[in-house]
Amino acid sequence: MRKATILLLVILVATAFGQYRGGTTAAPFLKIGIGSRAIGMGEAFVALSDDASGLYWNPAGISRSDGPELFFSRNQWIADIDLNFAGVILPLYGIGTVGVSITSVNMEDMDVRTELEQDGTGEKFSSSMMAMQGSIARNLTDRFSIGFNVKYIQEQIWHMKASAVAIDMGTLFVTQFNDMRLGMNISNYGTSMTMAGRDALVRVDPDPNAEGNNDQIPAHYDMSTWDLPLLFRVGVAMDVLEMGVSKLTVAVDALHPNDNYESINVGAELNVLDRFFLRGGWKSPYIEPDAGLNRDAIEARQEGITMGAGFDLPLFGTGTGIKFDYAYADFGILNSVQRFSLNIYF
Repeated sequence: MRKATILLLVILVATAFGQYRGGTTAAPFLKIGIGSRAIGMGEAFVALSDDASGLYWNPAGISRSDGPELFFSRNQWIADIDLNFAGVILPLYGIGTVGVSITSVNMEDMDVRTELEQDGTGEKFSSSMMAMQGSIARNLTDRFSIGFNVKYIQEQIWHMKASAVAIDMGTLFVTQFNDMRLGMNISNYGTSMTMAGRDALVRVDPDPNAEGNNDQIPAHYDMSTWDLPLLFRVGVAMDVLEMGVSKLTVAVDALHPNDNYESINVGAELNVLDRFFLRGGWKSPYIEPDAGLNRDAIEARQEGITMGAGFDLPLFGTGTGIKFDYAYADFGILNSVQRFSLNIYF
């Protein structure tokens, strides 16, 4: 217990030193939360991860599942972008719990425009993003779990693609103080991404002042390399109130990204009969006093209030059932985002 507490304090101190580097990382879709339960709680979920949604939030949490699970999540993101997630976890005796998942981001085809043809060339281009992931987690003791993800990431726009490989690592510890839970997760530690493809091909004249030379020498643009959005999360969660058939759980997460300031997420969940759930949360980044942002700019960067609800429907009087969750998140001037997720457990 003492070692875990010291580790938590060291991590919290470490998050005190960050800087804003917005727009300097690739694959930003990796930062979009998965699963309506976590979103409804303001994304304060790293210490609560105990089902298939832990494939995203904290892989150590999937080892706390009671059995196999199928998980699906649909996210109606801003600017008419669709983000979908599908995952499955399976406990294996003597090994732990393994899982696979895929995240896909898609948008409608858009017109190809150029400087000279601003109304469009008649062509269309598409853009998409994808991550495929394999996971493994194990309970080292009845109170301590550890888990890992390995994932392949790809971004595509028209004829250009970029790819990377990354790992996640998470831990989950249930303390002896009222079963308070401590969670930690490091996400997207991996290779950099560089766009490559035929759209980078150009024809150049290496010596425009010379006569009779070839002015159609094939060359490629030198594309920049971008890091992945490395994110460190640490959180605490605890059941703070039990009233007969109801239970109130609160959670707090501290986040330290490599491209933004630190932030804290806060959430709560009211559990009634282990069948019906109401959730609320607040997701708000810290803004440094000298950041040079006015009030409108600060509010635009805050996701603000989140709310959600869900129910658990057992089937056939066995351990099989369906969980359905819904979440709403306020994005200020970007309006709101709604998410739906379905969990089938066996």
